[in-house]
Amino acid sequence: MFTSLSLRTRLTLLNTTLLGGVILLFGIVIYLLISRLLLDQVNNTLNQTVTEIINNSKVSNVGELDVITLPTLELTAGVYVQYWDRANQLKMSSPGIQNITVPLDSAGFSYNTTVTNDVKLSDIHLRVLSVPLFAGERQVGLLMAGMNLNLIDSIQRSLILILISVTLISMVFLSFASWLTVNRSLEPLTMLTETAEQISQTHDLSRRIPEDYSPADEVGSLIRTFNNTLARLETLFTAQQRFLADVSHELRTPLTVIKGNADLIQKFGPDEESISTIKEEVDRLTRMVGDLLLLAQAESGKLALTYKPVALDELLIDSFQQLRVLAKDKVELKLVEIDQTMVSGDRDRLKQVFINLISNAISYTPANGTVIVKLVKGEGIARVTIEDNGPGIASKEIDHIFDRFYRGEKSRTRSKIGGYGLGLSIAQKIVVAHSGKIFVDSVVGEGTTFIVELPLS
Repeated sequence: MFTSLSLRTRLTLLNTTLLGGVILLFGIVIYLLISRLLLDQVNNTLNQTVTEIINNSKVSNVGELDVITLPTLELTAGVYVQYWDRANQLKMSSPGIQNITVPLDSAGFSYNTTVTNDVKLSDIHLRVLSVPLFAGERQVGLLMAGMNLNLIDSIQRSLILILISVTLISMVFLSFASWLTVNRSLEPLTMLTETAEQISQTHDLSRRIPEDYSPADEVGSLIRTFNNTLARLETLFTAQQRFLADVSHELRTPLTVIKGNADLIQKFGPDEESISTIKEEVDRLTRMVGDLLLLAQAESGKLALTYKPVALDELLIDSFQQLRVLAKDKVELKLVEIDQTMVSGDRDRLKQVFINLISNAISYTPANGTVIVKLVKGEGIARVTIEDNGPGIASKEIDHIFDRFYRGEKSRTRSKIGGYGLGLSIAQKIVVAHSGKIFVDSVVGEGTTFIVELPLS
């Protein structure tokens, strides 16, 4: 039932209940303290009265108590006194209760020591102090001093009424104040809810909750986190749209070529050139689909890697020998330095990284240019550097160089093997999956350097 209420109502009820409980507890403490003080005052008055009577009394030769002087009026105000002899006969009583012949506290005869009791006598609430009197070791009587507690009872009832009234009034006020405070505190959450509903209805991920007036507390943190989440969602949504547009664009070219050659075959009959072109474009589509699946697996954390000890120097030499065929006489491919290093990883995937980076360097390096590859061992890492003296990459494009389908067409000429801009994205995902890092440093007109760092095994 409680959980069906709104958060605002629940917080208001909780605050009101807690604060009301504190006020009630404080009122109970006040009630007990005042009651204790009043009773202590009554006990002190009774003790002083009895002490004064005893100090001004003596025991006669026949064992009776003779009062020499009575206590002052100020001391005995509201105090009733009875003296009972050792035969339990009433011998003396205060003027105001001379018509009362019963003991103020009949239980007082049962004790041989001083005792204080609360008793009811003719609907009068009394607090009675019973003091046995001794002459030597022989008890000569019993002195009872009682005080009316009706006034204290009335004060206690009034105090209870006042405390209950104050508690109820305070709870009403606290409920109203808590409602206003909770409303103000939850106002940012209301804005958050409204913004989320508007985003859901309009699909506008560019909307944000204003942070200028957000509190510096958990609600403010929630708003900032919500805005950050919206920013990431907008980025992902934009990237997805761009990805779909890029895929559509990349698929359109080979499909157009395939369709054109198919039309030619249908019209003029099969020829070797058309069939070869169709096969090349099909291979291109196959590689693209394979790379897209690989990227999807890497981004979802499901990239299958077989970790084994890998001699990185041997792997790099193997890649170097394989790509010398691609370089031919166009580019000078040089392996200037190589250290023996062992890493833990998937050999095929790591080779894919270096094949991609070196082939890119060869493709984007002009004729008679140079591509330099080296492997050095650092503190706990193996560092592979691939440097070319090609046209370089503009600084504004470096931040996007690892994005899918991104190509800086103006600065780096697209080659036949250039493909569709997924190679660097795949290389980055594979390196990161090996707990490594990949960097790029480039100066327009001077060249580009890719650096791959992998932890040593």
